[in-house]
Parts: sequence; C-alpha cells; structure tokens
Amino acid sequence: MTWRYGICNELFEGWPLERVAAFVAEVGYEGLELAPFTLTRDPRHVQLAERKAIRGAIESAGLKVVGLHWLLARTEGLQLNDPDPAVREGTTQYLLGLIDFCADLGGEVLVFGSPQQRSLRPGWTRPEAMASAVEVFRRCGERAGARGVVFCLEPLTTQETDFITTASEAAAMVRQAHHPGFQMMVDVRAMSYEARPIPEVIRQVAPHIGHVHLNDPNLLGPGMGDIDFVPILYTLREVGYEGWLSVEPFDFSPGPERIARESLAYLKSCVERIKG
Repeated sequence: MTWRYGICNELFEGWPLERVAAFVAEVGYEGLELAPFTLTRDPRHVQLAERKAIRGAIESAGLKVVGLHWLLARTEGLQLNDPDPAVREGTTQYLLGLIDFCADLGGEVLVFGSPQQRSLRPGWTRPEAMASAVEVFRRCGERAGARGVVFCLEPLTTQETDFITTASEAAAMVRQAHHPGFQMMVDVRAMSYEARPIPEVIRQVAPHIGHVHLNDPNLLGPGMGDIDFVPILYTLREVGYEGWLSVEPFDFSPGPERIARESLAYLKSCVERIKG
C-alpha cells in the first residue's frame, strides 16, 4: 500500500501556518490539506509570490500540500444551484481560480463539499440543477486536468444538503461529466449515513474515488468513536485505492494535538492489522 496520511488544517485554528506544518510533520503525517478561508478571503487575489511562500512554509517542514477543501466556505454570493446564470457563472469562475491556486501550492486534489452553496434554491428544479452542475463540473475537470490536479465531488448527508447525498449519486455525476480531471471522494462520516455498509459503498464507486476523508460520525477523528476502520481500510486496499488518507474532524474540543496524534496512531494500527 502506498497511502500517504494527511490532516486538514482548520483543526489548528489560530495557529500560524509554520507551527501547524512543523507539528503535523512531527506527529508523522506527510501532508496538510488546506481550507482556503484559513489562508485568505479570496485566493484568486493571492499573488504568485505569496502562493510560493505558503507552499514553502509547508514543504520546508517536510510535508506536501494535499489540496483544498471547504471550497466555498465563508464566501458571499456564490451558489452552485442558483437560478441566476450570473451567480452560477461567478461561482464557476471562483472554482476555476481555486484550481489554479491549488496547483500553484503544489496540491493534488480539491474537494467540493460546501453544503449550503450547493443546495437547491427556490425557482431552480432538480433536473435543471443536475444539468447545470454537470457542465460546471466538466469545466472544473478540464481546468484541473490542465493544471495536473483532480477536482473531486463530495457526497454529503441529507442533514447538510439536498443535492448529491449518496456516493452513487456522486458517481453518476462523475460519469455524466466524463472527464478524468473530475472525480469523487468518499468521507467515512457521510458514508455512515447510507443504508449499505461502508465497504459496500466503497466497492460500488471505487473506479471514481480520487480522495478519502477519515472521521467518525461523532465528528471526531478516526478511532475516537465507534466506527471500526479496519474493514474500511481493507476495502480501500482491495479496490486498489492509492491516494491520500486525510483526517478531517469537525469537533475540535479535545484539542488539535490529541486529535492529530490519536487519529494517526489508530490508523497505523489498523494498517498493521490489515497486513497481518
């Protein structure tokens, strides 16, 4: 297995980037996944020199930039499924700019979750939304492919959004957009809400998986709740997934140091059990 372990940076709220990178590397992670809102209000306006500085701060600690997630968090006026074509085009242009930003940082993947900015808006039907989203994601895939990264759609739960709420729906969107630069990702917490066991979900969409987020339904890191990750990791190995495994907690209350350390130690113990 050639998995590399990453962790999402919003966990370390208030920490300077250099401190985050140094700590994450010390714990044993190999990559840092970035939420754009933790770096700047609008990444499109970040000059190349500053992009190089961000990348350098991470790489100097011996890490790689995994990529970007929470792409539309804390933005204003952006919405994937708005009836207004100007809003949809503005959102598309923002996403294309994020793809360039990710590539300039040396990242590999972008994860489109953003539940509030993808939910259906009044006056916009589901068929209209699906057709429009296919075109948006195809354009993102084309830009991503040209820049050497992958743009991934994240299926979320019905508690968060009403648009693309199962892995099979995300896979169908990937097939419709039909571009290698556009894939999907799987998130353990989100998959735990599906009717089928998580290993079955993974097997069904395996050809389209470009990224993986690891967390527990209790919003903490892997190993800090009731989910057994051994069958999940075994299935990822079985289907030939070789990308990043990124820890993405949502409850930061135990503290970033504890979450980061315990999550990675647990994942490595699971991998050892798989090897055995």
